[in-house]
Amino acid sequence: MSIANNSATGRHCLGFHQRLSRCRRISPAVAWRERGRRWGGEVCDSAAMDGCVGGSQEPGGTVGIIETRNFPAVQTAALATERLRRGVAELKSEAPAFTSGIIRLQVPIQQRIQAIDWLSSQPHLLPRTFFSGRSRPTHSSAHNISNGSHSFNHHHHLLSVAGVGSAVVFRRLHCFSYNDWASIKRFLSKKCPLIRAYGVIRFDSRANISPEWEPFGSFYFMVPQVEFDEFEENSMLAATVAWDHACSWTWENAIESLQSTIEQVSSNNVNLQKDLPQIPILSYTHVPSKTFWERAVDRALQVIDGSNSELTKVVLARSTQIVTGVDIDPVTWVACLQKEGNNSYQFCVQPSNAPAFIGNTPERLFHREGLGIKSDALAATRARGRTAIEDIKIEHDLFSNPKEDLEFSIVRETIKKKLEAVCDAVVVEPYKSVRKLPRIQHLYAQLTGRLRSEEDEFEILSTLHPTPAVCGLPTEEARDFIAETEVFDRGMYAGPVGWFGGGESEFAVGIRSALVKRGLGALIYAGTGIVKGSNPSSEWDELELKISQISRSLELEVVHAPN
Repeated sequence: MSIANNSATGRHCLGFHQRLSRCRRISPAVAWRERGRRWGGEVCDSAAMDGCVGGSQEPGGTVGIIETRNFPAVQTAALATERLRRGVAELKSEAPAFTSGIIRLQVPIQQRIQAIDWLSSQPHLLPRTFFSGRSRPTHSSAHNISNGSHSFNHHHHLLSVAGVGSAVVFRRLHCFSYNDWASIKRFLSKKCPLIRAYGVIRFDSRANISPEWEPFGSFYFMVPQVEFDEFEENSMLAATVAWDHACSWTWENAIESLQSTIEQVSSNNVNLQKDLPQIPILSYTHVPSKTFWERAVDRALQVIDGSNSELTKVVLARSTQIVTGVDIDPVTWVACLQKEGNNSYQFCVQPSNAPAFIGNTPERLFHREGLGIKSDALAATRARGRTAIEDIKIEHDLFSNPKEDLEFSIVRETIKKKLEAVCDAVVVEPYKSVRKLPRIQHLYAQLTGRLRSEEDEFEILSTLHPTPAVCGLPTEEARDFIAETEVFDRGMYAGPVGWFGGGESEFAVGIRSALVKRGLGALIYAGTGIVKGSNPSSEWDELELKISQISRSLELEVVHAPN
């Protein structure tokens, strides 16, 4: 089990024991320059409460009041924006009876507006977040919203969420701990299911943080101040205010910050163009290069074949820095990814004064609803065929290949064992199948179980991350090999990305992802599993295939080939 006890704090941490001797140094050649400059040009940053400042919280503890207030439905986003502005102004005159709390005001909109379009209309507001979940049964996220006077029934599930500003932010340099999880849960309630904390966690909290990842810390979560929710047939605009004297953030602080943010929110939504002309890549650099990659794979195979090691699989990754002829808008890139987003999650997390972490990942880490838990086993990769017959042949080869079966079986059985540690009656169905995405296909299984207690949520997150699909097996040996071998900082790549809610939470694995900075292009990440029988050249080709899943969505065009 990967819950480690930090002797310095007495807290449980997500990941491994904090052994400083294992931390690696980040190569200066990999770190981006211009460290002290603002990321993304001029922005309007919201002042926010630091939710981790309040100290340790006992399980089940909450702030003084958690409340959702509803307004009658309106026809347009502009009307919803104006109604929220008046609602916040009216709220300012209230004198709360509690020293801590969180209140969400929400206005239903009687038309479906895409959340990504709304977010694109707020280009100067940071921090910002976007999360688009995979399709699931409509009953799982249906909400009946009522305040006693007005009601608005959502018979269909929440498709996408976009948010700007932070009502409360959670960020630290230490590993994500049980107390940090409890600090987030203080502001959440089953009675207010749409109050959620969105964010990301580093792949390896032991590793030194390189400059491009510094604004994210070891974890970064935010409850948006202004949020746009996209449902199947309608939408919703919401504003959230949070305060806590223990965090040195008063009601007056919170209201003033929210008013400042909502006054800057644009109500002029424009349909985002999702078909862009080719963007020229002036240069790109792989870390490691193909030569060093092949050496790393050969070394991994030697360790796997050796008699003195228990290592059976290790996932090695590559960082590709691209420099483009024009700035890449991360929100537009995510919109392009949505076009190929069947059976995948799209996400964007951008703290203030930071690059944007975006991605289009097919891999679910877990989805919890009440005590029910679901997780995915996803491994082995093939391209899609150019014809139906060729596609079936590739699928058959993927399904029957011994090397791919070994890689997939390691992932599936390890996740099953981890779930059984905290769940009852774990079921694997399907046991082994092929999941087809627009450009690639993988071996896939779904695992379901039932937690013994909702308080086990942190334990399930700690137990499942990192999965063998992004790390290896045994987990600690694989992670040590990665730390000793890779010369760049994975940051949030391959880490958990998603949200915590009162009665429901969902996290994906942050693969098929990129870190986008204006003026310098982006860093694109990809990894591949090394097991007995792996071929270094074939694994490099798999990296190229995976990176194409994110680069082709923006129709990036190479102008100058790398040396």
